Amino acid sequence: MAEPVKSGLMQATEIARQSDLRQSSNGVHYTAFGENNLESADLARIVQAVPASIASSLGRKAYYFVPLTLMDKPLDLDAPLPISPRSEDSDDPMIATTYTAELSDRAICHRDVRLAGRAGTAHEAGIDGVFISTRLLGDRFALAFEFFINVSHAFVDIAGIPKPFSDLVWEQAVADVRGETSRDAWESRELSKARNVKADARTPIDEKARNEYIEAAFSDAIAIYQLSLAIDFEYAELRERDYPLLAPKALADRLRMVAKLFPPNSGYEFAIRYKRRG
Repeated sequence: MAEPVKSGLMQATEIARQSDLRQSSNGVHYTAFGENNLESADLARIVQAVPASIASSLGRKAYYFVPLTLMDKPLDLDAPLPISPRSEDSDDPMIATTYTAELSDRAICHRDVRLAGRAGTAHEAGIDGVFISTRLLGDRFALAFEFFINVSHAFVDIAGIPKPFSDLVWEQAVADVRGETSRDAWESRELSKARNVKADARTPIDEKARNEYIEAAFSDAIAIYQLSLAIDFEYAELRERDYPLLAPKALADRLRMVAKLFPPNSGYEFAIRYKRRG
């Protein structure tokens, strides 16, 4: 691994040029760079949790786990970052190879960067790099979920949505099942007018919102499923203030379908465990 420059700031393309990408046994390409406080075994466990049937669609993706990925422009315009003019190009963001509180205020969870290919490799035609801020996310749970959300959206963009899952999610929406799995899913479900269909079959459905809702729900389900394979967590940890979480049984039905579509890799187990009351 190359040594970070003394200033602690490098352009994403330079980090990609200097880094040696690893390929996990499931086919996912990734690397860690800089002072990111990641244990290699923990990171490998997270990356390998991506089911091979999903990873096979990510051949043009590479994941770079770095301390901080910076926004296009500093939040405080009176205190510009000490960077070169070229770094203002949104296609080549700056990466902080070490953590500071000041730089964390100017960071974002991840950035997508189009990277040039390397002659004589499987990526001669170029790859799509995803630079994930490990130090901004704070803990293993948040880091894993950020990675899996990125993986799930990339996969859905390529593979689409299976009809059985689409039917299941829409049935739940029409039945007005409580809550959702993300703000995007919640808002698009509300816009689709699904809750009115049960009372009046003549209610017009907003098809654009309906499609956006099902896509968001599928991406969320894949991400939560992968998270359940990689680490133990309580469902309540996914709670946000803006909307209620999807009812546990409804989520379990979605996850079981996803697990059937994309079986876990060897060494990983999918299980849903409910807490016993009293």
